[in-house]
Amino acid sequence: MKKFFNSTAAFVLAVAMASCGGNTATDGRGAQELSGAGATFPLPFYNVVFEQFAQVNGDAVAYGGIGSGGGVRNLRDKIVDFAGSDAFLTEKEMNDMPEVIHVPACMGAVVLAYNLDGVNELKLSGEVIADIFAGNIKMWNDERIVALNPGTTLPAESIIPVFRSDGSGTTFVFTDYLTKVSHMWKEKFGAGKSVNFPSGQAAKGNPGVAGVIKQTKNSIGYVGSEYAFAQKIAYAKIQNQRGEIVEPTAASISAAASGEIPTDTRCSITNADAAGAYPIATFTWIIIYKEQNYSGRSKEQAAATLDLLKYILSDEAQKITSEVHYAPLPAKAKELSLENLRSVTFDGTAILQ
Repeated sequence: MKKFFNSTAAFVLAVAMASCGGNTATDGRGAQELSGAGATFPLPFYNVVFEQFAQVNGDAVAYGGIGSGGGVRNLRDKIVDFAGSDAFLTEKEMNDMPEVIHVPACMGAVVLAYNLDGVNELKLSGEVIADIFAGNIKMWNDERIVALNPGTTLPAESIIPVFRSDGSGTTFVFTDYLTKVSHMWKEKFGAGKSVNFPSGQAAKGNPGVAGVIKQTKNSIGYVGSEYAFAQKIAYAKIQNQRGEIVEPTAASISAAASGEIPTDTRCSITNADAAGAYPIATFTWIIIYKEQNYSGRSKEQAAATLDLLKYILSDEAQKITSEVHYAPLPAKAKELSLENLRSVTFDGTAILQ
């Protein structure tokens, strides 16, 4: 099957067949070329783990970081093997498609990155963040921001919010959090992959938002933590539901997932009521069709897709998460995902025996 993306965005191609010394996968089947598209939030993790998978398994993986919305559209149009999304599919989205399986790939943090001269540490609360992005707090030296940052000199400058222009799972995670901490935000804006922000500057993808913040004094925007780290942009500590001021770390992200996880793994962990939890944490998922025989795909291609997902869930792959500023999946999420993969079929017959 010929594969393509509904985007001109560059994609990552991890081809390691030559270095593996052949064109046969580790289970004896022919090596396959897989394609996926979607979320930019986990892209730094995927860059590494897909290349590792190619080296270990002999299969090549191409992934287009076009945003969660674009990835889901490509899966719905049946032109990719998998979609990456930071937002689990809604019931309506699932009803509009054949049955799908959600497989969490890792956990991560959405951070509030900022560009303020002389401000090396910034503390924010959920309600203050909501009012900044709603345009209700317009100046950096607003009394509510000052109260959260005693001893810090904040400039008498206008705040420039930066947000995503594309349909984005990162936007969904961020606005899902805001609906939980601000009644105003819930009633006026709500949560979604695309939200009508009243003011500020839009940019495409996590890389685009990070780039605008780095280049724009007095700006603030939401990005995956790895993008802020890679660009050397400061990001805020955020007050969680228990009143603790928390920095995003592997431990604080993991703490957010200490509650119950449903069988299908579709759950929000923003604003978690757990000690030490970073409040804007999330799973990011790879989504596949439960029935893998579509658009001329072969049984070997379906088997390779499941091999990729099993590898992502492995201890070897999950160890990579902390190296690129994400967090590993909790044991329960891995257990549920492996069980869900056993229900995946080709022509109605389970692929994993």
